[in-house]
Amino acid sequence: MADTHATQPLFAPTRAWPISHWLGRSPRWKLFSYVVLLVGAMISMGPFIWMALVSFMNLGEALASRPYPTEWHPENYLEAWTGAHFSRYMLNSVIITAITLAGELVVSILAAYAFARIEFPGRNLLFGVLLSSMMIPGMVTMIPNLLTVTWLGRVGPIPWLDNWPALTIPFMGSVFSIFLLRQFFTQIPGELFDAARIDGAGHLRTLLQLVLPLSTAPLMVIVVLSFIGSWNALAWPLLVTNSDRWLPISAGLYNFVSDEGSKLHLVMAGSVITILPILIMYFLTQRQFTESIARSGIRG
Repeated sequence: MADTHATQPLFAPTRAWPISHWLGRSPRWKLFSYVVLLVGAMISMGPFIWMALVSFMNLGEALASRPYPTEWHPENYLEAWTGAHFSRYMLNSVIITAITLAGELVVSILAAYAFARIEFPGRNLLFGVLLSSMMIPGMVTMIPNLLTVTWLGRVGPIPWLDNWPALTIPFMGSVFSIFLLRQFFTQIPGELFDAARIDGAGHLRTLLQLVLPLSTAPLMVIVVLSFIGSWNALAWPLLVTNSDRWLPISAGLYNFVSDEGSKLHLVMAGSVITILPILIMYFLTQRQFTESIARSGIRG
């Protein structure tokens, strides 16, 4: 009977652990990671904290660049709100953002489903041309878009310039949103579509009852990013409006800074008012947004 010990090596090779395994177990590496993250968080949050502190100072303390106010002045927010007429601009931004977000979701969902699940001639070519438009800078297309909305306002039943159509409709066809949803729709197993087709479901029923309930992750990403982009828009509203009737809150803040730029404490209070809805929405949807990003990354 052969000796089994003779076939075994004298020194068994040890398992080769990756460097990330040992770095992850090292307390010094964890401490270094926490320090780096803390420094990055302080750099990111520093301007916002300074803005919030200055908004509670008086003019002298704000111009003296004090680190914190000696006396808190919450009345700065009321003065900035009334002085900049933020109530009107806030309402305009809410209306513009709601219309833009609703239109973008409808257009992006329908277009993405067509590119993902409907066979038609030239589908891949058209999708490639659509993706290539993402490489064109936004400032290059601003003047052609202005000429387009001007012409549509002349031939249409309602004027587009200085009205809500010019501020909302050009942003309803988001190439990024269509691309994101199309990539997600193509990852849904084909067996589910076959089962829906056997049950007699058409494309619209399949989209509403099958695809959309499974696509909450990319939809949440689109909602948050579209809300932020629409709320912060400034250059385009200033270009297509001639009065204050439809100016959003970002343009209202711009006018307020132009008029009251020397009153730094009021300018900072107006800035906090402007970004407050974005912060509220982020904190309300933080968990869903991060989970949607994680699920989208895992599926990709």
